[in-house]
Amino acid sequence: MDENSFKKIIHTEKNKLKLDAKYFIEKLKLKKHPEGGYYKQSFSSQDTIGRKQLWTSIYFLLNSEEVSHFHRLKSDELWYFHDGETLTIYMISPSGELIEKKLGLNIEQGEAPQVLVPKGYIFGSAINNEGFSLVGCMVSPGFQFNDFELFTRKELLEKYPYYKEIIKKLTVA
Repeated sequence: MDENSFKKIIHTEKNKLKLDAKYFIEKLKLKKHPEGGYYKQSFSSQDTIGRKQLWTSIYFLLNSEEVSHFHRLKSDELWYFHDGETLTIYMISPSGELIEKKLGLNIEQGEAPQVLVPKGYIFGSAINNEGFSLVGCMVSPGFQFNDFELFTRKELLEKYPYYKEIIKKLTVA
């Protein structure tokens, strides 16, 4: 199946359901996230490792007008595609390599329905088409805001000047 046929099927199904970002924000009771987009914790483990829950999970929605700014976690984060447009996750590894992963259902075009962001990677995301993307994110060990590090444009450009374009896109001036 070519990309246009795949998109036609997806858009036809979405039009039948008339689902949009506003629908999911309201029905899932999502709120603004500090990194950009909207979120709500959906599940969390009752088990703990030390003082952390074994895992936590959120719904995360991003509109094409905004981005998820570059940040880093102290835990692995597994992303799951639910609905909408393909989401591109940009990662900078601890060794400085820029990695782009496409989160979506068009496997023929290199997308994957799940993407792992390893702990210690700097990462952010964006939609490169009009629309929105609804995903799930599971963090293990569980997410805590004190393990969340948001980066400034200046600090990333000083360290990775060769990634200027994506750093400008995924940071605040």
